[in-house]
Amino acid sequence: MAQQKLPVVKANSSKAIFLEEDNGLKTDWNIDPSIKPDIYTVSKISKGSKTVKIKTDIDSIRITVKKGEKKDFIILLKDKDSCLTRIESAVPKDFSTVRPAFHDSIRLAINEQNTMFVKTLLNKTDSLVLNFDTGSNNLSLTTETLKDKIKEQLKGRVNVLSIGNRKYDGFRIYQVELSGHGTDGRFGWDLFDGMVVELNYDQGIMVVHSELPASVKKDKAYQPLNIIYFDKLFFVETTIKQGTKTLKDWFLFDTGYQRTVMLDGPLLKEQQFPTDQMKIIKKVIMKGGQGNEIPVITANLESLSLGKYQLKNIPSQLLSESRPIIDKKMNILGNEILKRFNVFLDFQNNIVYIKPNKLFNDEYVEKK
Repeated sequence: MAQQKLPVVKANSSKAIFLEEDNGLKTDWNIDPSIKPDIYTVSKISKGSKTVKIKTDIDSIRITVKKGEKKDFIILLKDKDSCLTRIESAVPKDFSTVRPAFHDSIRLAINEQNTMFVKTLLNKTDSLVLNFDTGSNNLSLTTETLKDKIKEQLKGRVNVLSIGNRKYDGFRIYQVELSGHGTDGRFGWDLFDGMVVELNYDQGIMVVHSELPASVKKDKAYQPLNIIYFDKLFFVETTIKQGTKTLKDWFLFDTGYQRTVMLDGPLLKEQQFPTDQMKIIKKVIMKGGQGNEIPVITANLESLSLGKYQLKNIPSQLLSESRPIIDKKMNILGNEILKRFNVFLDFQNNIVYIKPNKLFNDEYVEKK
């Protein structure tokens, strides 16, 4: 290790903090000399590189990695134990060179509760109706589905999910209490990492592409939105306005959330956004994905913009208490907004393309 001249950071305590500087993801790290190398894998890199700050009780260091790169350094614990540590970025997936190119169309439906779903087949035996939930990852099935619809043992085997003409494996299956209305569970965006997913509500189809169709970039109606990743989730930049205050921030892109937008009240207060000026429509108790109860106020948001497209007077869910996801306060874009656009999710170049569709001027559920 001395010959390699690796960077060294000192520590007296076995506890450290790893912070991804572009997105604020903070991880409590246990320094362990017995693991060589001890590997920290960063969130997916959208563009260029990512810098991670490693902070010990007495020292700090910054390590920058590019896509697919890994860098080693030493944490010197109590001036005697050299802990070989690695910061790495997973090799990015990219199906654009696959030949022949594929464009796999699946019938897409959406119900009155704004749950978008497709028909799938698990392990060639179990027909399931699943929600494509971009606010999650892997595959989650409800307790009821696991009990009543799954014919074969899932543990100890490679599970294969068939969607359209393509098969997906290598994912974990989780159990949840609830899923979108009328569905047996949900699957996340990461099944399509390195691909391009089209959601076309005008034609009622979901298309999995090996590369972005050339026509999308040529169509000026499509608004590109950059993606950033926070652990296993992805966000797009969103602008909200109330009175004289305009706020631009990164919102979770969540087709699995059935309402318009979920606003984190305490977070917005920190950002000096005037939630007290939002007219209250009603107060309810909402159930989370694990059956937990969340008190929610529905209040009128003056406007919300995604690039050049603006929506006005949106009945928004305003949380009186923060609901951190993986220890991060966040605002969430739900499918009652997202369904108003035909979408291309480009997980190769990390861009979302949106274009208003026939649902753009639909009345909001809370206003019906």
